[in-house]
Amino acid sequence: MRGFRWPPPPDGGPRAWGPGPGAPRTGRPALPEPETELVTTPHGVRLERLVTGTGDPVTVFAHGLGNGIATTRPFGSGVTGRRLFFQFRGHGRSDSPPGPWSYLDLARDLRAVADLGGATRAFGASLGAGALCRLLAESPERFDKLVFFLPAVLDTPRGEVARTRLTDLLDAVADGDASALADVVSLELPPSVRNTPAGWAYLRQRLDQLLRDGLAPGLAGLPEQAPLRDAGVLAAVTAPALVIGCAGDDLHPAAVAEQLAAALPRATLHVYDRPGVLWTERADLRERISAFLNG
Repeated sequence: MRGFRWPPPPDGGPRAWGPGPGAPRTGRPALPEPETELVTTPHGVRLERLVTGTGDPVTVFAHGLGNGIATTRPFGSGVTGRRLFFQFRGHGRSDSPPGPWSYLDLARDLRAVADLGGATRAFGASLGAGALCRLLAESPERFDKLVFFLPAVLDTPRGEVARTRLTDLLDAVADGDASALADVVSLELPPSVRNTPAGWAYLRQRLDQLLRDGLAPGLAGLPEQAPLRDAGVLAAVTAPALVIGCAGDDLHPAAVAEQLAAALPRATLHVYDRPGVLWTERADLRERISAFLNG
């Protein structure tokens, strides 16, 4: 089997050794980048925001470390009402105030976007799930419904494997090293997808965004932090919650999802049996999230 390499072939797919089919290789088309806006928050940090949909209820979507609006939009494709997508500080066009930052800072970003947009429901993925937990520790009754996708950390800092992966990502972005960055980002893909046209298309989109917008140095300390001192504070949360975990994911251990679901009084837990669910269980994932939020 050929190893991963960068840059990709010009046609966006793996090269075949010797003669083979001549059909065009096409990957899954990326969502076009929408026109976003910068909004000023009460704590003085301007955040990049995208609003889609109309009417009530309003759901805010919080992304993971090194991700953003483009990667959270698919989660809301079947969700009714207005949808608020944004970039945390240090991501995209959002401000990068002097660091280091904590989960409390991220919770302030999330709260500001939710308050300005009148959100009554919240979705958090990975880092965004941690920020949502931190917000709920201060305001347990802030939202009517909650979704946590692949929570990575709760009241204990991340493990060594996760810290190394995230540090490598931040270092590659800071150095502007496309090859090193592609090596790190490729680990987000299931092995079966990495040398396919869809995998290359995903890598191109992610690298274009990361090398264009960068990631702020203030994010570097977050992999060593936990959003909560004690997960027990979440016992005061009254809203129904859906917690989605995945077995075999080094960055998002299933044990964290299980701990979070146990800490929330009205939580439903679903754990997929293998990593890479955005590729292997995409339709089921969208249906699960929209059925919960729209129900």
